[in-house]
Amino acid sequence: MSEKINEKNMVCEPQAEWGGSWTERKLEAFGKYVSAYLTIMRKHPYLKTIYFDGFAGCGDRKSGTDTELYHELLITDEEERLYQGAAERVLDLKNELSFDYHYFIDTDKEALDKLESKLYKYQCGKNPFQFRQGDCNEHIATLAKAMRDPSKKLASLVLIDPFGMHINWKSIEELKDTRTDIWILIPTGVIVNRLLDRKGELKNFQILESFFGLSKDEIKDMFYKTELKETLFGAEEVVQKVNKPIEKIAEFYTQRLKTIWKFVTEKPLRLENTRGVPIFHFVFASNNPTGVKIASQIIDKAH
Repeated sequence: MSEKINEKNMVCEPQAEWGGSWTERKLEAFGKYVSAYLTIMRKHPYLKTIYFDGFAGCGDRKSGTDTELYHELLITDEEERLYQGAAERVLDLKNELSFDYHYFIDTDKEALDKLESKLYKYQCGKNPFQFRQGDCNEHIATLAKAMRDPSKKLASLVLIDPFGMHINWKSIEELKDTRTDIWILIPTGVIVNRLLDRKGELKNFQILESFFGLSKDEIKDMFYKTELKETLFGAEEVVQKVNKPIEKIAEFYTQRLKTIWKFVTEKPLRLENTRGVPIFHFVFASNNPTGVKIASQIIDKAH
C-alpha cells in the first residue's frame, strides 16, 4: 500500500477505508464526559473553569476541505447534516453550570471566523468566547502558564483532536502538575503506524521524536526487534516490527501520558474504519481519580 506525507505531517488513507461513524462515537463520548465534569464542578464554585479546544475548526465535519486527507474521508451529505462539532455539543448541554472561559484554537482564520459566527447564539455571561488563531502547541504553553498561577484558581478541560501529529510532546508536558483534564486523539493506525515502516528505517523519525518525546533509538527499541538469521552468506541481522503495532502505539502513548498525569484510562476508545481496522484511539488523562473513573465507564459503554 502506497503512502505519502504532506507538509502537515499527514498520511493519506485510501478512500475505501474511511467512514464517518468513528467521529460520532468520539464526540458522543466527549459530550458525556463534559456533562459529568460540569456536574462535579458545581461542588467547587471557588474554581474558574476553562474549556480549551486545540483544533476547533469551524465546527463542521467538512472544514479544511483544501487538505489532501479530507478528500479521502468520503463524508456523505446525510452524515454532514447529522454531525455536530465538539463546540456545539459542549455549549448545548443543559447544565446549571457552564464553563467560565471558552478558548477555541485553530491555524485557519477563516474556519475560526465561521465557528465564531456559528457559536454566536451561545454567547452569554461576562467572559466572551475567545477565538485564537495559531499553533496549538504555543497556546497550550500559554494555558499551562495560567494554570500554574496560584492566585487564579483554575481548572481546565482540554480537547486535542487533530487528524495529524501536530501536537509536540513538549507541549503536553507543559500541563504537568496542573488541574487539567485532557482528552487526546491519537492517530495510531492512520498515521503513526505508517511512519513506523516495516524495515524500521524511520525516514520521518523527526516527526515521531516530536510526537513521542523520545529519541529515534528509543522508539525503535519499543516497536522493533532484531534477530540473527542464517543465510547463504552467514548470519545476518533482520529487523522485524512488533506484532499488533497499532495497539502497541496506543499502549505506548498511554504509558507516556502516565509520566505527566496521575490517572490515565487503561483502555482508550478505539475508533475504527469501515473494515474494523483501528485508525485512532481516544485517551483521557487527569490528576483526579473520579475523572478517570467516569471516562473509563464512558469508554466501556462506547465499545
